Amino acid sequence: MTPSPARPARFATLSTPPGPFTVVVTEGPDGADVVLAGGWTADVGDLLPVIHRSLRPDAVAPGGDLPVLEVVEAFHAGEVGVIDDVVVQQRSGPFLTEAWEVLRTVPAGRPDTYAAFAARCGRPAAIRAAANACARNAAALFVPCHRVMGSDGGMGGFRWGTDVKRWLLDHEARHSPQQVAVPA
Repeated sequence: MTPSPARPARFATLSTPPGPFTVVVTEGPDGADVVLAGGWTADVGDLLPVIHRSLRPDAVAPGGDLPVLEVVEAFHAGEVGVIDDVVVQQRSGPFLTEAWEVLRTVPAGRPDTYAAFAARCGRPAAIRAAANACARNAAALFVPCHRVMGSDGGMGGFRWGTDVKRWLLDHEARHSPQQVAVPA
């Protein structure tokens, strides 16, 4: 069987309150867009290396008005739950793959600690592995790794900077139906 030719991915950048947000999408089996990566950068080249090598596109082209940009705009306008149904594709080992799915269950406005996230993943002693899942997440925003903080209430790390993470947490706290104060 001859492998099908690789389809190029598309990307677009949108201005958001915490800075430019770029998203990389490819076409899924049903023809709908699937997010491969997203983050607060204007340079698509920052996103390509974080896409798993088996999913990394051979080429990327500007995508213009990608439908997912409407979701990004709605999130930044206060509809924080709108990101929950965006289809994302990431690949890694079993723990990371499951951890990324679990990240999508951390409610907006109610951040977890790395320890609580590890427990949510079914491995309460695997705090470093849970932190690694956040660090290796290519689809920031749609797989909301920003919702995990240090046990001491500190920001912890975030690929796109702690200022962006703070903005996201504060934004979700203001707009979530489960509003909870986020430690400063």
